[in-house]
Amino acid sequence: MNAVVATSVLGFFMALTVVLGLLAVRRGSGAGGLAEWSVGGRSLGPVFIWVLMAGEGYTSFSYLGAAGWGYDYGAPVLYVVAYMSCGYAVGYVVGPMLWGYARKHGLVALTDTVAHRYRRAWPGAAVAVLATIFLLPYIQLQITGMGVVVSTVSYGTIPLNAAYALAFAVTTGFVVVSGLRGSAWVSVLKDALVILTLGFLAVYVPLHYFDGFGGFFTRLVEERREWLALPGHGGERSGYGVGWFASTTVLNSLTVVIFPTTVAGYLGARDADTLRRNAVWLPAYNVLLFVPMLLGMAALFVVPGLVGAESNLALFELVVDALPAWAVGIVGVAAALSSIVPMAVFMLVIGTMWGRSVLSLVPRLREREKGLSQLVVVLAGGLALVMTYTAPNTLVRLSLISYEGMAQLLPLVLLGLLWRKLTLAAGVSGLVVGVGVVCVLVFGGNDPVWGVNAGLVALVANLVVTVAVTLLGPADRDERPDEDVLGHEEFTDAALPGPPRA
Repeated sequence: MNAVVATSVLGFFMALTVVLGLLAVRRGSGAGGLAEWSVGGRSLGPVFIWVLMAGEGYTSFSYLGAAGWGYDYGAPVLYVVAYMSCGYAVGYVVGPMLWGYARKHGLVALTDTVAHRYRRAWPGAAVAVLATIFLLPYIQLQITGMGVVVSTVSYGTIPLNAAYALAFAVTTGFVVVSGLRGSAWVSVLKDALVILTLGFLAVYVPLHYFDGFGGFFTRLVEERREWLALPGHGGERSGYGVGWFASTTVLNSLTVVIFPTTVAGYLGARDADTLRRNAVWLPAYNVLLFVPMLLGMAALFVVPGLVGAESNLALFELVVDALPAWAVGIVGVAAALSSIVPMAVFMLVIGTMWGRSVLSLVPRLREREKGLSQLVVVLAGGLALVMTYTAPNTLVRLSLISYEGMAQLLPLVLLGLLWRKLTLAAGVSGLVVGVGVVCVLVFGGNDPVWGVNAGLVALVANLVVTVAVTLLGPADRDERPDEDVLGHEEFTDAALPGPPRA
């Protein structure tokens, strides 16, 4: 009976998600071209931008990984709150800058921003390929996360493989048609359920199991003291000490502002002030992240002995044990939507990058950018789904370098917009060195290295090479040293893919 009730609640909200996403397209404006589909016609106001960007940052990791890290290590998991809050502060400056540049030149993705900056099409295409490699693991992880959630809250009646297919079907069902606007609409439902369920659990679990927060924290201090300070449970051998915490916070807070999915949120805004207000209010959403972290530590006393991947289910072990089936279903819906929304944006961004910067390199395909982008969305999601079934460890292993690898785009993208003398050869040279160092360190088992996040070490090497090649190497052939990159309005578009820019 419990399985029927929880599954019915889940099924109702999944259907509502698809309907809500599809209804969003009816509110679109204009001719429904690529800009309308990929960045919502640059018309999303403060509320939609807030829920969209909060939704992209609050994924299934928040329910599974954050609770699992709290269960396994304790304090080191707080790096998530630290880097996201710092990233919003950086985004207060970077977001409006990227929005203004893209709006001025009619750009809709990180990749054609790169192509436009360096006045050549191939750098944008190369960034699209590299970003896809780093984003595919995130799609696969969201599929896996939703599968675990759905299977658990249905009391095992929905098998994992069916849950994976459900994640793909629901997401594809609305994002292909309604694009970024549909993701924003679904984010409203998702955020309402996240706030409701986590707010309830934050109060209910301590009262139910420990007679209140006092009892919970007393037991935590007395019996699990090492979970409350860096480097957390596992001591120095875990590698998650102060150096790792600080370096990871710095690296991720810089990287998150040029993450292709974040940039999609920036470019969808109605104006620059919307992004500034959004950056001010987004840290408030991070308060919710403390809940799964604390519940993970609470699970130490309720369901001890979870090892390996089992620890990721710490929160849901509490939920299934303590709540009636209908409430389990609602918590499961909130967690499932926390997979669907970011997955939709990941798929949308990959589709936009390929349609705009790769496939449209073929002249006869330039008039079909939107259709090609929608096709790539289905293909990218389908590839992640197939690999979830057939070779899950391949993408999981690749995910080890996803964020640290994406960080290596910082000089090419962000420094390139701020420093007009930076050359394409310098940016590419630094990128190659940075990605190479990340791969060697991470796959060689040296992350962290000297107690520091390997991605930050690679980024420093990347910057050194980028600056050295810019200062010592030849200038770009068409460099115009008397012009400011961000203020320039007359870049040559002839060699770029897609229709003439506005």
